[in-house]
Amino acid sequence: MKILFTFPGQGTQRAGMLQKLPQDSDIMARVRAVLNDETDALDTAEALEHTRAVQLCLLIAGVAWAQELERNGVQPDMVSGLSIGAFPAAVAAGALKFEDALRLVALRGDLMEQAYPHGYGLTAITGLQPGQVEALVEGSGTYIANINAEQQIVIAGRDEDMAKVAQSALAKGAQKAKKLAVSVPSHCELLREPALKLLRAFTEITLSRPRCAYLSGSTARVLWQPEQIAEDLALNMSRTVRWRDAMVAANERDVRLAIEMPPGSVLTGLTRQAFREGDMLCREQNSVALIQRLAQRTKATR
Repeated sequence: MKILFTFPGQGTQRAGMLQKLPQDSDIMARVRAVLNDETDALDTAEALEHTRAVQLCLLIAGVAWAQELERNGVQPDMVSGLSIGAFPAAVAAGALKFEDALRLVALRGDLMEQAYPHGYGLTAITGLQPGQVEALVEGSGTYIANINAEQQIVIAGRDEDMAKVAQSALAKGAQKAKKLAVSVPSHCELLREPALKLLRAFTEITLSRPRCAYLSGSTARVLWQPEQIAEDLALNMSRTVRWRDAMVAANERDVRLAIEMPPGSVLTGLTRQAFREGDMLCREQNSVALIQRLAQRTKATR
């Protein structure tokens, strides 16, 4: 049986999140070597109002905590990330160098924010089926951005357009419609041009074949070829996230332990809805010792 590391996307960030990284990690020194003085203020509340800082913080945290588990003998057989989480997933898999990821993610954040500096974002709708939400967004100027679970769909678009769809969703019986802490219309065709610009930047980067399976959160496919991973990383900002499908695929590929890297526990809840069997937990709320025991038990069943 297999172990999966998952990496969250935007909306999970919080001020001070880089102040509690593993003490024996050298990751912030590596960050400073690339980002220089920007490093000092990355996780401040003011900085986290900007997409660039949010995405860099999620990359750094994801890589640091994955490395901590590996130092303690917990090795992934598969990795997967939601949206920006795909980048720390690729680093953890050995497909992308951390320093290259820092440069690419900084560019990714800049491209997204420059395209839509204000007035756009994401809204999560809970309690309706995908088909119902698709009917609501038709002709609304909004798009399906994420299919996170059977009844958790995220839409993207202009704030006022999303607000109208949210009201309609609640009238149709949705349990909740909440605007997320994301300031750009991710995972739809509105970001196609920025995605293509990022793809061109990948031509200057050399990726490697991953040492463990890289599972795309957009296509729910396992990718092994470096050029396929590069395309997935670059274009995922303009592609619908299909997290539920990805987690179903992981479970079908014998993943029986899913460990979510900090911050937060959102993916753990979504993964629980998709898995037919197995354990899933977040690092932030569980000790390394517990994760080690679960990992040993999982490996013993192979």
